[in-house]
Order: sequence, then structure tokens, then C-alpha cells
Amino acid sequence: MFIDRAKIHVKGGDGGNGVTAFRREKFVPRGGPSGGDGGRGGSVYIESTESLNTLLHFRYNPEHIAGRGRHGEGAKRYGAGGEDIVLKVPVGTVVTDAMTGEIIHDFSRAGERVRVAEGGRGGRGNAQFATAINRAPRYHEEGRPGQERWLELELKLIADVGLVGLPNAGKSTLISRISAARPKIADYPFTTLEPHLGVVDLGDFKTFVVADIPGLIEGAHAGAGLGDRFLRHVERTKLLLHLIDVSGLARDPIADYETISRELEAYSVEVVGKPRIVVATKIDALDSENCMDELRQFCEREGLEFCAISAASGQGLKEMLRAVERRLDDIKQMEEERRTLVAT
Repeated sequence: MFIDRAKIHVKGGDGGNGVTAFRREKFVPRGGPSGGDGGRGGSVYIESTESLNTLLHFRYNPEHIAGRGRHGEGAKRYGAGGEDIVLKVPVGTVVTDAMTGEIIHDFSRAGERVRVAEGGRGGRGNAQFATAINRAPRYHEEGRPGQERWLELELKLIADVGLVGLPNAGKSTLISRISAARPKIADYPFTTLEPHLGVVDLGDFKTFVVADIPGLIEGAHAGAGLGDRFLRHVERTKLLLHLIDVSGLARDPIADYETISRELEAYSVEVVGKPRIVVATKIDALDSENCMDELRQFCEREGLEFCAISAASGQGLKEMLRAVERRLDDIKQMEEERRTLVAT
């Protein structure tokens, strides 16, 4: 099951209490205060890993409390510190404070670790309060409580290419042909109920990751259909493949393109401005060339790159993958130039 949102409660361990004690040993008169300090409570950390691709493990386990510090003891023995706990999340997870809405961290690569709940400080024993004036203090400190908060976790898939389009535009069939991903494929709308990731091998040790985003419809940004539940996964893609069905059963392809473009723009201006390739699909089922020609001419007027494919027969797939490879190389070069400018 794919779960891309979770709300969890985290709490750092409470600090151990200090202790009031005095040294009482044979032949040691006036041994003095010997109460040790309490141990610090454990902290809660979140760490990103590539071994996970869902937040499902938090759905039925939302409570996470670190270990409490041990209390101090006599003979100036300090209490042991509480045990830390580390929560693993997939790369691409955004952690937000549920009360304030503050973004705590955006995990963009594996191995990042952030402390989200600090353990409480241990209390001081009476040995710490001894002075020249007060040589036998009979008091100690209690341990401090650990930090406690509610967190919202939101997973945004990280992929190079995102497939967008109306339901039944052929996204699942395409990702199954160009990668090892095997989503469910059927001839009814909303067959794809969750995003799928696939790795496409271009040869010469070059690959890219493609994400199949569940079908969008008009009003998706406001919650229609599957709504904006999966639109967030488009945010991290570098390139969009906008799939449009041009078979005989299709509607007006230009209207379909404009419908999805409006939804992307309503969700985020940044998303709609991403580089895009328009892909006419199901050309093996064309009743007339007019439909595809109109879409091609529209793309030329709008300055959009156009490809025509049939995922079922494989027609046009190699040409489309070459176009994707070329665009990704251009995007990578632009990003490197931008980093160089910032560094200088």
C-alpha cells in the first residue's frame, strides 16, 4: 500500500532526577554530599533512506518516545543517558511541525539525519550544590521533560520525468513498456490509484527515473477525482511528459491538453512552468490523421516539443526516449551553469 502522508507524535526522553546523598564510609568522617546527576533523556531523530518508498510504517505506529535518563545515585554516580530512537523515512519526505506549520526539514538525499525532539536535561545531584558556605546541601534537581511535538510527514516522490494526463491516456502502459514497473492496466478511468516509479535504461550506463502520476481531471486542484492528492509528486520532477489520447475514442486533444495545463497552473505556477514534451498516444488506433495533425500544429504554435507513440505496439518509443534524454541533458547543463553562477 502506498501511503504518502502521516501524522506522528514524537517525544524526547525525560531527564533523570538528581539525588540527595551523603558519603558514609568507615574512617571517612564528614564525607560530605555525594548525590550524582541524573542522565539526559534520549532524543528522537529522523533519517532518510533509499530502502523505503512509502510512509506506511507510520500509519499504525504514530507514537515514538525516546528512552528516559536514569536517576543519579550516591557516591557521585551519574545516571545513564536515555536511548535515542531513529525513525527512517523515504528520500523526498518533508517534515513539518503540525502546530506551527514550520518546515523542519526536506529530505532530498539519503543519509540525512535531523533531531526532531530533544531529550530533557538530567537533574543535578546535591553534590553539585556544595559551596564553602553550604557544605551539606539537602536538595537536588528533578530532570527536565523531553521535547514533545506532533509532526506531519509528506512524501514527494523524486523522479526525473513525470507522466501526466487525463485518465486512460496510456501512462501506465507506457511506464510498463519503458521500465520494469508493472502497474495495473485496464480500460476504465482511475485504474492507477497510486504513483508508480520506474527506472528507464538508456544504454551506456545512463538511466532516468519516471513517475506515473494517477490521472487528473478538471477540478483536480480543488479535490475532484483523485484531487490534488498526488499533484505534489509532480513538484520534484525535472521534465513532464504530457500524454494525450488521440485514438478514435478520444475527445478533442487540444481541449484535453488545456484542461491538464489549467489544473497544473491552479496547483502551482512553478509546476506548470516545468519543461514539457507533449506525447500523442494510442496512434495505432487512429481513425483519422486529422486529430494528431491538429495537435502537432498546436504544439508548433505554442513552441512545445511533440512526439507520437503507441505504447502497445512500441511505435515511436525510441524516438521519444531520445527526446527525453536530450531534454534531461539540457536541463542538467542549465542546472550546472546556474550553480556555477551562484558560486561565483
